[in-house]
Amino acid sequence: MAAGTAHIIWTICYLVVLFGLSIYGLHRYCIVYLFLKYKRNVPKPAGTFAKLPRVTVQLPIFNELYVVERLLKSVAELDYPRELLQIQVLDDSTDETREISAATVEELQALGFDIELIHRVDRSGYKAGALEGGLKCCKGEFILILDADFVPTRDLLKKTIQFFTDPQIGLVQTRWGHINRTYSLLTRVQAMFLDGHLMLEQTARSRSGRFFNFNGTAGLWRRSCIDSSGGWQHDTLTEDLDLSYRAQLKGWKFVFLADLVTPAELPVEINGFKSQQHRWTKGSIQTCKKILPTIWRSKLPLPIKIEATAHLTSNFAYLLLVFLCVLLHPSTGGLGGGIWRTVLLDIPIFCIASVSVAVFYICAQRELYPKTWWKEILLLPLLLGLGVGLAINNAKAVLEAVFNHVSEFTRTPKYGIENKSQSWRAAKYASIKTAVPLIELAFAIYFTGVFLDALLTGQWLSLPFLLMFQGGFAYVALSSMAQWMPRFSSETADEPDDEEEAVPA
Repeated sequence: MAAGTAHIIWTICYLVVLFGLSIYGLHRYCIVYLFLKYKRNVPKPAGTFAKLPRVTVQLPIFNELYVVERLLKSVAELDYPRELLQIQVLDDSTDETREISAATVEELQALGFDIELIHRVDRSGYKAGALEGGLKCCKGEFILILDADFVPTRDLLKKTIQFFTDPQIGLVQTRWGHINRTYSLLTRVQAMFLDGHLMLEQTARSRSGRFFNFNGTAGLWRRSCIDSSGGWQHDTLTEDLDLSYRAQLKGWKFVFLADLVTPAELPVEINGFKSQQHRWTKGSIQTCKKILPTIWRSKLPLPIKIEATAHLTSNFAYLLLVFLCVLLHPSTGGLGGGIWRTVLLDIPIFCIASVSVAVFYICAQRELYPKTWWKEILLLPLLLGLGVGLAINNAKAVLEAVFNHVSEFTRTPKYGIENKSQSWRAAKYASIKTAVPLIELAFAIYFTGVFLDALLTGQWLSLPFLLMFQGGFAYVALSSMAQWMPRFSSETADEPDDEEEAVPA
């Protein structure tokens, strides 16, 4: 009786998890469909300003000594009338970054730029607080926000400002590029992750009339849109997502320019990448709790409500993935429950939940790199494995958000890495150490045992699936733990690779 009850409970849990993952898999297919349907609807400005408006460039910075000078000098190269450009260096740094910022600001002031260094001591509200503080002395009707690791192209403002001739437009977001995409396997896979979101999701949502989010940087805001939507708030770790939804709920329209690329630096080490993912995941769930009830109480069309729900809850998939890891053990019947169950349940669910990920990223790479996309797709198994390997890290972020665990806004260390000849290992900044890699290692060992059990019992169809789980957890755990060592070997997986790679479009 006890065994039968346990099996029923397991079956219910297994089906709920698979159903949840299937829903998010179907959502990916919907995004691909919307992208293909609307990708030719390229947005165009409604008109042209008779006289260009004043623009304020806000540069939120915290301890970025390797990239801050590059940022300031690239902003000074923007092709926009100098008398109409205000630059705010919102530097909350506690290290040498402040001196570098001050020296560069003085140089630019001597050249005639309207540039100001604003330094806060308490760093309250983190990035949102810095942006909020800058608004108090902001002169521009429009505000360009750039994070420290971004390098704007000269024509960024010229190619975005005219969209604001439509008084309903509150934000114009550009697509991120990747300065150091080809630095290592890790950066190449990260670029694929971001390309999927930026090219497919943002384009599909914006051109089909769904809500989409400001990506925190490389976007131009209308000042009155920020003010009328409640301003920058810092009760979540994703102030960009939060304000985006509040603004669109107020009726403001957003524009995403997929063809206008603003280059940025990807994290070059695994712990920095995981820290970034943790912050984005936790902040998205915090925003979900804050905003989703308002969305469903609104008079928005049902398709927009459903898409917003899928968007804001999407990171719950990591929690489901962790549950699936436990439920897959052979002793529970998670794999190999008979040929009919495999054909009627496991394979269809796999196609919906897992193949959708492959279709999603293949579509993005084909769109961005039509001549060389197949080279990037060779990395798809690594992308899938890395996605699995992040499950513990991101599931932890989901739970922290659900249970209102308070944590700081942890910046992602950037080292000014632009090419393979540069190294970050002697850099000053280091990511925070946590116990998460130990749990990831335990899951890697666990899946090694599950893989061997499946091999010995002839469950051939499950072997590639289990190998992806084992390899993903092993890579993320060992790469993270390797950075704890005093002498971190230069032969780890995060080192630059030497194979020939495609040049990003």
